[in-house]
Amino acid sequence: MPRMKYSIRILVVAVLAAVSLIHAISASAAQQNLGSFQDWTAFSDGAEKRICYIGSLPQKAEGDYTRRGDTYILATHRPGENVFGEISVEAGYTYKPGSEVEINIDGQAFKLFTQGGNAWAYDEKGDRALVEAMKAGRQMIVKGTSNRGTLTTDTYSLAGFTAAYQAINQACGGG
Repeated sequence: MPRMKYSIRILVVAVLAAVSLIHAISASAAQQNLGSFQDWTAFSDGAEKRICYIGSLPQKAEGDYTRRGDTYILATHRPGENVFGEISVEAGYTYKPGSEVEINIDGQAFKLFTQGGNAWAYDEKGDRALVEAMKAGRQMIVKGTSNRGTLTTDTYSLAGFTAAYQAINQACGGG
């Protein structure tokens, strides 16, 4: 059973999605770019309810689709909620209801649950295992199925993940 209600996770993803990883971030008083670390970028946002996160875009996106929205992966710290290293995937489409996302990091397999266009680890233990694999890994392959039955395969580089993760640990705490 997921450790957070879907509505809270969806709200968090909606807030994070507002900050496009494709375009340069608009400067604001509460938002801070903590730096780019090879293929990952680190951010902090919010003065009272601080959120820190790192994100990356896929180096390769495959699938038999005609149109797809933004696709990325995030690792998020929300210290006010005692959440550190929560992994989330934005598909750029709505996942098939009841489907799982498969992640492969250098031969190590993980499954995430889906809700709408996002996917998350089932619990904190799953997030911790993903973060550790991402720190040690070189490449991450994410496979999902859209509500139309289209299989997608996104390939991410993990170069810079550890340094970016350390940056949000310094800004928001965590380990």
